Amino acid sequence: MAEIVQHRIEERIPELEQLERVGLFTKKEVKSIIKRATALEYKLHRLIVNKEDFIAYIQVGCLNLSLILHHLKKNKEIKFKKEEIEFPVIHRINSVFRRATNKWKVLYKKATKGQISKVFSAMLAIHPDKPALWIMAAKNELEDRNSSESARHLFLRALRFHPDNKKVYQEYFRMELLHCEKLRKQKKELEKAEMDLVSFSPEILSGKLAEVVYRDATGKIKEAEFVISLLNIAAIFDFTKELQDFILQDLQANYTEDSLTWDFMAKRELEAPGAGEELQTAKGRASDINRREERCCQVYEEAVKSLSTEPMWTCYVAFCLERLKRKTNVQELKEKRQERQLGVLQRAHDSSLLKEEYYKNWILLSSGDVEGAASVAMAATQRYSQSVSVWSLSLRTLMQLGSGDVGRLFQEALTHVNPKVHRTLPLWQLQVQWSVANQSPEETEAVFKRGLLSAVAVVAMEMKERYLDWSYSTGGYKKCRKTFTSLQENRPLSKAFFTRMIEIEKEQETPKMNNLRDYYERALQEFGTSDDDLWLHYIQEELGAFGQPENCGKIHWRAMKFLEGESVERFTSKYTLLQTGHL
Repeated sequence: MAEIVQHRIEERIPELEQLERVGLFTKKEVKSIIKRATALEYKLHRLIVNKEDFIAYIQVGCLNLSLILHHLKKNKEIKFKKEEIEFPVIHRINSVFRRATNKWKVLYKKATKGQISKVFSAMLAIHPDKPALWIMAAKNELEDRNSSESARHLFLRALRFHPDNKKVYQEYFRMELLHCEKLRKQKKELEKAEMDLVSFSPEILSGKLAEVVYRDATGKIKEAEFVISLLNIAAIFDFTKELQDFILQDLQANYTEDSLTWDFMAKRELEAPGAGEELQTAKGRASDINRREERCCQVYEEAVKSLSTEPMWTCYVAFCLERLKRKTNVQELKEKRQERQLGVLQRAHDSSLLKEEYYKNWILLSSGDVEGAASVAMAATQRYSQSVSVWSLSLRTLMQLGSGDVGRLFQEALTHVNPKVHRTLPLWQLQVQWSVANQSPEETEAVFKRGLLSAVAVVAMEMKERYLDWSYSTGGYKKCRKTFTSLQENRPLSKAFFTRMIEIEKEQETPKMNNLRDYYERALQEFGTSDDDLWLHYIQEELGAFGQPENCGKIHWRAMKFLEGESVERFTSKYTLLQTGHL
């Protein structure tokens, strides 16, 4: 324990020396601070920690900070920046506060409510820029000190520092509704007891204070999403019908240019009550659900007429997709949902407002119709002609359908997509896959050779590796070695290109060690300064059945000479393990 305390105090000495050096504290004051901090640290490291000690430590830190700020105001000649002086102190206060919150449950249960408030006050004096802290402090006042006035005061102060903060307004709005709910419960209990000792304002009981907060909030933050968030908070409480109606009217009157408004209004139709008798059977329930969904779609239809934008169509498509994914055993409902989804997708596409990600859903939905799926795939490439993911999806679909246009479309894809973008690699991989399965060896080789000329390094390297493998599978070792020889000087090169050739050589009935050495030497020319594993594998090769162990010393010497940075240490460690038989 003493060592930990000593360490923490020693960490503080440089900052205190600086404060003494610039004249903010005297030597005597510094000694006093160290003495008091040491005593408090010892208290915090006891087996049984007292919550008052945490609070005292935080208050001492706040006091020191206040003194520093006071001295800084008086002493204008100090050349050090204010932030540089106060930051370590603030950091230390935060540190103690975090240590306290690690035992927060204990602290919170045992500390007096007044002490917790003092801690919050101290923290807010230092960190008024943190909205979450204001919210926490206000909740403490409302829930634990039962003081709506103090909570309201804190929220109002918070809004001075954060006038446009959504979270502060949301929690302030919620607080007023909670307060209102509490008053309503009190009134009900008093009425039950036939007591009339307190006068309750009808306006407050109906949630007028929350409405005031709403008006203030939406006067500053004019966003449909924010208004909807407040409406959702109001909907939690059972006495807010008038308030909800007021917010709904505001939403419909002032936010119809936002797709979220229409989306919210449409989905509300799902909540409409159904006929009681009809809900007794599965078919009846499905019929009721279908009617609700139709009402939703009517709102969406009105929406896309007055607001035909990509976000609006996205909301409509997403709604239909979400309903389609819902399980039902009633076939009629499944078919209706699919029909509805396909229709909306088509119309969004016709308006050139269908998002890229939904073409995949459209293709999957059309999978039972070969011509339809092919048509959707082509439509997707026309709409997003520069998207690699759309081309990949469409080409894969056309490959599965056995379309005769695939070869031409690969060339079209690589023409439209920026050839210098590294994301074109999937298109090249797909083209090789298709060519190997459907074209002659000459045509496939031509695909590889075009890929080798790519300006994108990852594409060129991948094509080299695949070309090597393909040469081996179609023409055997002789053709593979010829391909390797023709490409080994053709940069960019990957380590995998060389290691694959080494593997192929070792797969032969009688591997040639001279060839293996050539492959290793060529690989080391490219990667010898950083790849310690390559040197180690070369040594292991010489220690193998076909190698000459006497060459290992020379390879080790060269490795130590060429390797740089941390790779030297890694190589030394692994080489030692190899020599002792542990690798």
